[in-house]
Amino acid sequence: MTDAARTLLINPTITSRRSARFPLSLLHLAAALERSGNDSRIIDGNVDRDFVNDALRALEEGAFDAVGVSVMGGPQLAPAIAVSSVIRARFPAVPIVWGGYFPTLNPDAALAAPYVDYAVRGQAGETLPELIAALGGRAEAKLAAIGGLSWKQGGAVVHNPNRRFTLADHGRVLPYDKLGDPRRYLARTYLGRRTVAHQASVGCRFRCTFCGVAAMFGGTTVLPAAQQLERDLGYLKHTLGADSVQYFDNNFFDRERDMLPLLEVMARFEMPWWCFARADALLNLSEQAWKLVRKSRLRMAYIGAESPNGQMLKEIRKGTRPDQTMAVVELCRRHGVIPELSFMVAPPENTAEETEHTFEFIRALKRVNPQSEVVIYVYTPLPENSRHEQDRARRPAKPLFGLDGEPVAFPTTPEEWAQPRWVDYTCHADAPWLDDRLRRRIRDFVTVLRCRFPTVQDLRSPPWAKRSLSAMALWRYRYGRYDRPWELELANRLVRLRMPQVSGL
Repeated sequence: MTDAARTLLINPTITSRRSARFPLSLLHLAAALERSGNDSRIIDGNVDRDFVNDALRALEEGAFDAVGVSVMGGPQLAPAIAVSSVIRARFPAVPIVWGGYFPTLNPDAALAAPYVDYAVRGQAGETLPELIAALGGRAEAKLAAIGGLSWKQGGAVVHNPNRRFTLADHGRVLPYDKLGDPRRYLARTYLGRRTVAHQASVGCRFRCTFCGVAAMFGGTTVLPAAQQLERDLGYLKHTLGADSVQYFDNNFFDRERDMLPLLEVMARFEMPWWCFARADALLNLSEQAWKLVRKSRLRMAYIGAESPNGQMLKEIRKGTRPDQTMAVVELCRRHGVIPELSFMVAPPENTAEETEHTFEFIRALKRVNPQSEVVIYVYTPLPENSRHEQDRARRPAKPLFGLDGEPVAFPTTPEEWAQPRWVDYTCHADAPWLDDRLRRRIRDFVTVLRCRFPTVQDLRSPPWAKRSLSAMALWRYRYGRYDRPWELELANRLVRLRMPQVSGL
C-alpha cells in the first residue's frame, strides 16, 4: 500500500439522469480522504449508465486500494449488487466497502454477501479513512479499533462500537470537480432554472421509530457554522450559477436560536428553496424568524404529518399532534409557503379504518389550504434489528404479522432485500398485511387526489392537460367516488403526471 492510497467511490444508479443530484455522501467522503492524504475517484451511476463497466475499466487502468459503494435500500440495491459482484469476480483481492443507509440498518445482511468485506454504519467521514489506513496489513487489532465499522472475522460478523457524528468545517467547499462538470447536476425545477442539491446540517434529534434517519443518527443533529454555509452557497451561486436550492437536511428547522444565523445567510442570497421540516418547529418560529424565512424565499416545506391519529403519533414517537398539522397548513398559507405533507396509510393494526380516517383528514386539510401538496405512503415500520440500538433497548417494537397470521420474516441477504416485494416495502409502497382490496383503494384515492390537485412541481405536463385532468376528477373527489377511476387512469397514460413520492423535485 502506497503512502497515498486510492479509493474508487461508486454511487450505483437509483434515479434517472434528469433527476440526478449531487452524490453528496461521496463528495464528503472524497473530501475526508483528501484530508487524510489519500486520493479518490467518483463514479456516479445516476449520470453514467455504463457505470459498472466504467468501474471495471477504472480498476484495470489504475491501482485502487479499496472500492467504496454507497447503498440505499430499495431500487439502488440491485445495481449495487451488480457492480460489487463483477468487481469481486474480476478483482478478488480488492476490498469492497459498503456504506450508507442499507448497511447501517442491515449490517448483517450486507456482510452476508461474499462481495462485501466491510460495512460502515452511520457517518463514514472518519471511519473510511481509518479503514483505508488499516487495510495494508489487515491487522485485526487496528480493525477492531475503528468506530462504526462492521467486518468479518473467522466467519463471524464483528460490529465495532458506534461512532459519534460530527460536522467539521475544514475551510473549503466539497471537491465538486471530481464529478467532471458539476453544472450538469443543476436542474430546472419548480424552484428555478438551475436548482442545486445541498445539505447543510447532519442528522435529526427526533427518534421516530419508523424512520431510517432516526435509526442511522440516533437522535443526533449537527448544524454548520454560518460562515460555512455562506461559503458553500457563494460557490454554488457565483461559481456554478445555481439560482435555487433543494436542501437535503433531514430536518432543516431545528432550534430557532441555532437556525437564525443560517437564515440570515440565506436571506442575503435570496435563492428560492425547499426543505424538510416539522409542523411543531414551524409553528414555534418567531416573527423575526418568519421574516428571514420570507426574505430567503422558502417556497415549499416537506412536513411529515404521518397520521391524523394522535395515539399512533405517540406510539411512533413522532412528537407532533394532528391539530399542529392542521394549524401549520394555515400558517404556511399566510406566509406564502406550500406545505408538502406526507402521510402513512395502512398501519398493521386497524389497517382499513386508519386508512379511511387519513383520507378524510387529507380532505379537511385541503379545505383549509387547497395549495397543500400531499404525498401518501404505506406505513412500513423498520425491522427490529434495523432500529437504533438505543431505541431497541428503550422501546421494543411490536411484532408484525402478514395476512396469513404468521410473523413477517424479513430478508437476511442483499439479494432478498432486492426482490420486488421488499423493494416496495423499503419504498413504503406495499406491506405484507395489505390485501388486494385495500391496495386498490389506496391506489384509486391517490389517482383521484393527484388528478384533482396536480402538483406545482410538475413542469413537464402542459397546463391545459393538468386543468383538464383536474376538471375530470372534480366529481369523484367532491363525492368521494374513488373506486376504479378508469377514465383518470386512461388520461394519465397520455399526460403522465409527476408523482412527488417517486421523483420529488
